[in-house]
Amino acid sequence: MENVSKVDFVTSIKARTKQFVLGSIKFYQTLPKTEEGKIIGRQFIRSASSVGANYRAACRSRSRAEFFSKLSIVVEEADETAFWIEILIESKITNSAEAQPLLKEVNEILAIVAKARKTVSNNK
Repeated sequence: MENVSKVDFVTSIKARTKQFVLGSIKFYQTLPKTEEGKIIGRQFIRSASSVGANYRAACRSRSRAEFFSKLSIVVEEADETAFWIEILIESKITNSAEAQPLLKEVNEILAIVAKARKTVSNNK
């Protein structure tokens, strides 16, 4: 990341979170139409889509405080999304092989955004 400009970094994470949301939608469409599949699936898709939407909102922040706040929401939503994926896997509502790539991606996004939030906090 040493040679990556701030603009390139933000652009790449914006694209990555958008692709994550699109992948989440495709995954959601494969979930079983059982009552628990629907309930947990809705929780999952809400938090997953919020990751991309709130990162995009963070990029439009008007202040450092607002940026920090929006990044905090992204961290919370990414963590919640990871939780719902884990529940879907462990309850056997979905196949682990299908969910694992999304879980890996959301955990990577979570790590990146949490580190960015910590950097913003340290630079106050």
